[in-house]
Amino acid sequence: MNDDQLLRYSRHILVDEIGIEAQQRFLDAHAIVIGAGGLGSPAAMYLAAAGVGEITLVDADSVDLTNLQRQILHTSASVGEPKVESARTTLAALNPGVKVTTAAVRADAAWLDAHVPNATVVLDCTDNFATRHAINAACFAHGVPLVSGAALRFDGQISTFDFRSDESPCYACVFPPDEAFEQVACSTMGVFSPTVGIIGTMQAAEALRVIGGFGTTLTGRLMMLDSLRMEWNTMRITRQATCPVCGTRAEK
Repeated sequence: MNDDQLLRYSRHILVDEIGIEAQQRFLDAHAIVIGAGGLGSPAAMYLAAAGVGEITLVDADSVDLTNLQRQILHTSASVGEPKVESARTTLAALNPGVKVTTAAVRADAAWLDAHVPNATVVLDCTDNFATRHAINAACFAHGVPLVSGAALRFDGQISTFDFRSDESPCYACVFPPDEAFEQVACSTMGVFSPTVGIIGTMQAAEALRVIGGFGTTLTGRLMMLDSLRMEWNTMRITRQATCPVCGTRAEK
């Protein structure tokens, strides 16, 4: 770390559980953030502020006026721009020392298989059930930790699937891909803007704990938020031997 970095990240370094060692791990890390919307906005901004060395942003959409109520990476001036380019501008202004790469694509199986192995951690900030399962499968296949968040209306949820450990369940253990599922989105159901802020910020915190190797992550737990009543519930989750993604491992 140079003098500017020591000053910029001094409030992290002063925290005993973080210190210079974990801060250096942040600087050496590569986080892939899939989705530059309501969840990806606070997640990417806190990762950049914390000094994660490389952030790859993945999103195929452009900024729409209806996004601005919650997607704080973007401004009125960026309406019509690709979200990843708008986000790159915001993150560069926030912390020019972070390398930001972008992919204006949908994260399909081929893209994930090519890029997930290069990541320290992946953050699923999408709102598409099929994409969530593709991300989960790729992270499991390559042993890369996954931080998964979701939010709709006043409800949010978050968990971490740390595939460096044989004990970790995967997303498909909790939400089987073959179960009937009604796809809903913010565009039709709406969302309370601070809800995505809370969940996205927690995704950043989870990712930093994974990278830094301190504290206790949400591996094995699913936290659910009701922001209308401001209540949290936690559900314990375990590997499922019948899981179509990680079941083979669970049987070993």
